[in-house]
Amino acid sequence: MGHKGEAEQLTKMENGVDGFEWAPDSKRIAITAEAPETKAMKDRKESFGEYHVIHADYEMAHLWILELPKTDAAGRETAVGEPKLLTKEEGFSVDGFRWSPGGTRIAFAATRDPDLISQGTSVIYTVTVADGAVKKVAEANGPNSDPVWSPDGNEIAYATANGDKYYFYANRRIAVIPVEGGPGRVVTAEFDEDANLLEWAPEGIYFEAQQKTGAGLFLADPKSGAVKRVETPGSEDAGQFSFSKDFKRVAYRGAGANQFGEIYAAGLETSAAASPTQLTHAGEQVKGFETAKREVVRWKSGDGAEIEGVLYKPADFDAKKKYPLLVVIHGGPTGVDTPVISPDRYYPMERFVAKGALILRPNYRGSAGYGAKFRALNVRNLGVGDYADVISGVDFLIAQGFVDKDRVGSMGWSEGGYISAFITTSSDRFKAVSVGAGISDWATYYYNTDITPFTPQYLHATPSDDPAIYAKTSPITYIAKAKTPTLIQHGGADRRVPLPNGFELRQALEDHGVPVKMVVYDGFGHPINKPKQQRAVMEENENWFAHYIWGEPLAPALTPVVKAKDKSDKDKTDKTE
Repeated sequence: MGHKGEAEQLTKMENGVDGFEWAPDSKRIAITAEAPETKAMKDRKESFGEYHVIHADYEMAHLWILELPKTDAAGRETAVGEPKLLTKEEGFSVDGFRWSPGGTRIAFAATRDPDLISQGTSVIYTVTVADGAVKKVAEANGPNSDPVWSPDGNEIAYATANGDKYYFYANRRIAVIPVEGGPGRVVTAEFDEDANLLEWAPEGIYFEAQQKTGAGLFLADPKSGAVKRVETPGSEDAGQFSFSKDFKRVAYRGAGANQFGEIYAAGLETSAAASPTQLTHAGEQVKGFETAKREVVRWKSGDGAEIEGVLYKPADFDAKKKYPLLVVIHGGPTGVDTPVISPDRYYPMERFVAKGALILRPNYRGSAGYGAKFRALNVRNLGVGDYADVISGVDFLIAQGFVDKDRVGSMGWSEGGYISAFITTSSDRFKAVSVGAGISDWATYYYNTDITPFTPQYLHATPSDDPAIYAKTSPITYIAKAKTPTLIQHGGADRRVPLPNGFELRQALEDHGVPVKMVVYDGFGHPINKPKQQRAVMEENENWFAHYIWGEPLAPALTPVVKAKDKSDKDKTDKTE
């Protein structure tokens, strides 16, 4: 091993490592990784070059065991060996996994292949470390995933859709099954939200969950199914929990309204995280700025459904004034917006508020945190119900008297981009729209996406089964009504919401004489995830809305900031010329 404090590379897997976990004895590490390329594949490339067959050329992920160096009597360490393949079967691809308490077995989830469309085939297995014997444990009433061992090693808890056909928007449950197999038993049946499994402690099963615009830690009794919330004082929005080995302490990311997320550590009781200690101070970075003030607002949608959202106001907000209103719509659709401070990624919201705008971030139907019934309100109702939720929120704020109804805009990414596209083609009440990686046509989406189950889950049909529902929920259907100037932004290599959606909307808007600009970020997938391009996305949006909402000139292109060379750079240049 390397010197104290120095990192040492332990593996040289051909395709890298997907995940890893230390064994309880700290002498071994289990890893998931794709196997090295087969000779048959190498021969194929030698003869025919690079290509791949859709839904055929899969590279399965498997479990491997890495033995760590041992020290002999003379204090000499053995060399790090090669990882040994543990799961030799070719019939599945391994995902999440956990060591048993005694370190003799590993429980893992696996799908028939690593394709996103196969997530509904997820099954729980165990494998014996000594001989690689694989046993199927939980297959029925799936998809089943995320196995966690009981403290005594006799049972396994796992996340399950409990056999629900429409598991994309159904509640995710936690179930328990004997390790030797048998019927699985759901223990969070009465908990009306996604229960995200964390750990099984002596006192019960810990999980985290969203609750409207907050989130937190919960403890389930594996026998009675009773669930209670573990309070995190001062952090109404808490997540990413990590426990000490004895479950006496917990660390987590937490925040309250109008606060930046920070890392906390606390003593853990079954009812509360006691005396939290703040370990980070990321919020210090915004101390010199007057940030927007965030508050949760509620209104009734067209069908009477209660909708919540987060309203951003300037610090000096005056209810007697009229403010422009910008609607910023999250993706998912099972995302959720909360009143905590977080970095702006695509839309410069803090700068918009500083410029004098209000921002509404609606948790439209389908959003997480409001229970299974609310999450299903957009089933066979995508776009239509979502638009009603947004426009009713706009009307609610206009009725308060402080919104300038002639200066309203909308923007969003992914599902938020889709709803914004729906606004473009369904309303003349907005002055500007920005569609980020949005859907313009659900049929185009279905035939091109890497997650084809999405629309059959939400629309209960394929385009050929029910073209009418695809037309009803697609913005492109209503293109003749479109009048709103629209900015389109899209990753050039987006598989989730494929680029043809952007091109289809752009061409249709141009055909109808609607002002449109489309920007493609070459090489990026669904997220734009590098700082320079994120800045470009934000500045394009700032330029667009500054023109159409505030009447400023529309810049034809972004203005690069040229960094001036300092004297030392000049000296170096002089010496090399």
